[in-house]
Amino acid sequence: MEKIKQKAVGLFLFFAYLVKWLLLSGVTGAAVGAIGAGFIWLLNTASGFAAGFSYYYLFLPIGMFLSAFAVKHLAPGAEGHGTEKAIEAIHKRGGRIKLGVVPVKIIATVITIGSGGSAGKEGPTTQIGAGAASFLAGLFHLDEKDTKRLVVAGMAAAFAAIFGTPVAAAIFAIEVLIVGRIDLKNIFPVMIASLAGYFVSSAFGIETEKMPEIFLTLAWNNALPTVGIALGAGIFFGLVSMLTILVLGGTHKIANKIKIYKPLKGLIGGAAIVLLALVFGTDYLGMGIGYFTRIIGGDPARGYDFLLKIVFTAITLSFGGSGGILTPLMFIGITSGSAFAALFHLDPVVFSALGMLAVLASATNTPLACIVMAFEMFLNPSLAVLAAVACSIAYIVTGHRSVYPTQMMKESKITGVWLESETAEHPSERFIYSRWLEKLREWGKKKK
Repeated sequence: MEKIKQKAVGLFLFFAYLVKWLLLSGVTGAAVGAIGAGFIWLLNTASGFAAGFSYYYLFLPIGMFLSAFAVKHLAPGAEGHGTEKAIEAIHKRGGRIKLGVVPVKIIATVITIGSGGSAGKEGPTTQIGAGAASFLAGLFHLDEKDTKRLVVAGMAAAFAAIFGTPVAAAIFAIEVLIVGRIDLKNIFPVMIASLAGYFVSSAFGIETEKMPEIFLTLAWNNALPTVGIALGAGIFFGLVSMLTILVLGGTHKIANKIKIYKPLKGLIGGAAIVLLALVFGTDYLGMGIGYFTRIIGGDPARGYDFLLKIVFTAITLSFGGSGGILTPLMFIGITSGSAFAALFHLDPVVFSALGMLAVLASATNTPLACIVMAFEMFLNPSLAVLAAVACSIAYIVTGHRSVYPTQMMKESKITGVWLESETAEHPSERFIYSRWLEKLREWGKKKK
């Protein structure tokens, strides 16, 4: 009789858990989807209005000044490209995010991107989703553990609303927190929120970027060489990702060394981007969606496109601009994939798609989410196989680096390297090589 009671209690607890998170995650996902839809509408309206003027980007220095001013004086927590602040809140503040961050992040991002700053929409949307979820957690009087879970769900809902990939969004929100570790206890609430966010934003008419139909089939006579090429491409995309992270970090350090009033840095950064746009053109301003959708559709990219986008984005995000990093990473991945295809006379559409997925995977350390994204975005199993190869290789090549400094890395991606410090400023500084590698380095110094 006692065993029956225990089983009955256990069954009740499981059922209660499902009902609880079905309601909490459903409400949160729906709210985030609605807020996200409003933000995207506002951003698209502002960007469309600005695009009606040939030299709208001449106002970028003022735009970046105003963006930095709003963040500094109204909500310092809105600084950066969004997602890393949500990750930081989960790891360091029990998931608590001030509600005031949400409107300030919306305003700062609309000003930055609308005036031509090179940034994306997903980071701010993710932070907005996390902030809304944190507010609801406080409203429902949730404890710290449940608050964190609901904030992760809010992140997933925002990601799904932007990219239209609810399954990849749920995996991304869980995978991005700690490199190499996925907490499956979060999968149900996060998936429910992700689906709710996706359906609600779709109901409001938010459309995601259209990806081309890819005609690719792996058969016995072409599978091995094609996979081999994807492996080489993965190495290349990992190096592109590494370069992106290093330039972003280096530009951020340069900006920090300039000891002046922060909004004035926006004037400097905005002026630098204006000069670059006058020399190299306007394709690298704003989100650049129109340009990279043409490239992934088959138009050839210029070989230096991805390099210039890295520079434009690094200056924007380091000198006071507000916006996300994932859309620029998509631009960088697509254009670098097109350049790789042109160099080796390959299908530009296939390798632009692989570049987008592999650069996203390696720069954010979320290979599983990007492999699933290949299925959801392109509906081609053969492409997903190649994406699995390219993403996993690029993920290793990038090493212990990330576009999210607050991303937690508690263990190495490979053997022979171990954790030295969890408090280092950047993930790449938290690991040291094994003793035999250090001895080899010392031997090399003696030889010199």
